Amino acid sequence: MTRIGILSDSHTKRELHQKALRYLVSKEVEYIIHAGDICTQSNIDDLKAIQKPFVLVRGNNDRALHDSVIQQEPYYFKIKEHTFKLMHLPYYLTPDSDIVIYGHTHQHTIEYKGGTLFLNSGEVCAREKDLSEVMVLEIAYEEYRVIRAYRKPTLSIWIEETHKFDRVY
Repeated sequence: MTRIGILSDSHTKRELHQKALRYLVSKEVEYIIHAGDICTQSNIDDLKAIQKPFVLVRGNNDRALHDSVIQQEPYYFKIKEHTFKLMHLPYYLTPDSDIVIYGHTHQHTIEYKGGTLFLNSGEVCAREKDLSEVMVLEIAYEEYRVIRAYRKPTLSIWIEETHKFDRVY
C-alpha cells in the first residue's frame, strides 16, 4: 500500500501548516503533495524539514516565492505506478491521470468518476471556515481509501472521515 499526505492553501498560517504536517507524519505517509498557496518560504522550509519526498505546485498567491521546488501547473508525475496531475487552480480537471489533485477553492472534494479520483483537501489556513483540513490517500491494489481529516484551529484533536472506492482498471 502507498500512503500519501495531501494539503493545500496553507497561506500565512504557519502554525496550522506545521500542525497539518505533524498530523500527516503521524499517519506514516510516504509522500506529501501540496496543491499550492503555501505562501511563505518558512512553510516551504517546514515541508522540506520533514524529510519525505514531496511535490508542491505554484498557487495564485505564491508569485513572490522563487524556491526551485515549486512546480508550474498542471504538473504531471508518478508515484510508483500511479499517475498524478497536480494543480492549484481547478482549470485542468480532465481525467487524464489516475489521480487529479487541486486546491484554490478551499472546499474539500472527493470524487471517483470514470476511473479517475479527483481530490481537493480543502484548506489548512481555516480562512473560509473554522476548520483546518488535510487528506491521507491510501492506494492499495484493489481500492483507494481517502481519509479526510479536519480540526478546529483551537483544538488538538483531528476528526477523520474515511471514503473507499474500488479501483477500476
